Parts: sequence; structure tokens; C-alpha cells
Amino acid sequence: MEKVKLPIKVDPARCAQSRLEYQGVFGAVLMPRLQDSTQGIHGDIDVSLKFGTDAQGLRVMSGQARVQVSLQCQRCNELFDTTIESEFTYTPLRANAEAPELPEDYDTIEVDDIGEINLAEIIEDELILGLPQIPTHENEQCSEGKFDQSFGEIPTAEERPNPFAVLEELKRK
Repeated sequence: MEKVKLPIKVDPARCAQSRLEYQGVFGAVLMPRLQDSTQGIHGDIDVSLKFGTDAQGLRVMSGQARVQVSLQCQRCNELFDTTIESEFTYTPLRANAEAPELPEDYDTIEVDDIGEINLAEIIEDELILGLPQIPTHENEQCSEGKFDQSFGEIPTAEERPNPFAVLEELKRK
């Protein structure tokens, strides 16, 4: 499949009416904050977006983003490559508009004065949120991972009697 450059700004209301679907890429140059948060971005950011209307009549933009980045391991200070993935669902709102009752997995996004949203910024925010708080190699791959050991044995918890067993016996009488 050919990689297509995605538009930077879109009108989510029009896209939802047309039920548009986008599959394409954003260049790494459009993600300066992600670049600063990592040790490097490898290649383009793969993005898949769907616009539509849900059962409540809300306009919805859902999608996925994926990128390969280099991070610095916080145990051994060596660089390692990892894939950052993010799934998201947004409903667009005008500035100062009251948010309707939204499903739990929806987030709101504010449209600008002409009713558009900046897709590059949204994708960049999602990928930054997907970065690990403390990036580390797997123990097997990390030069310092062999020192990550635990000592001693954790005793197994003793089976304690259920404090409500007496109530169960009374219920049977």
C-alpha cells in the first residue's frame, strides 16, 4: 500500500458527514515535541483515522497512530528502539461549548474559529502520552538488567478463615 501524506488540518464536521477514512503518514518534521521527548524518530508516523457519527448523534473521530522511536534506557543509559502505539476517540466541540454526556472512552477536542482541527498536533499529543514514563530495555537485553534481582523468598499468605462464614451458618438455620 502506498503511503499517502495526510492533511494537517481538517473540518471534523464535514469529514463526519462524509464518513471519511484516512490511512497515511505524517512526516517526523511535523512532530517537534515528540522529537524532543525521544532520542529520535525512525521514519514516518503511520496513522489511520475514521470520521463518523455515533449512536448518540455525536460527531466522532477515532483512530490509531504508530511510530518507531529511539529511547534512552534509564538503567544502562544505552539507546534502544521501540514502537509507540496509540488508539484514540475524539468528539469535536466549539470553544466554550458545554460538553454533552460522553461515553467513557471519548475525549473532546476544541475546533478553531473556522471549525477545523490540527491533526498533526492531536497525533503528536497522543504519541507523547504513549511514551513510557521510565523507558528501559527488557531485562534480557539490558546490560544492567542482570543486576535487577530480588533476594529471599516471599512467604505465601496463609489461608485465613472467612469472617462472614458465621453469617452463612446462621443463614442456613
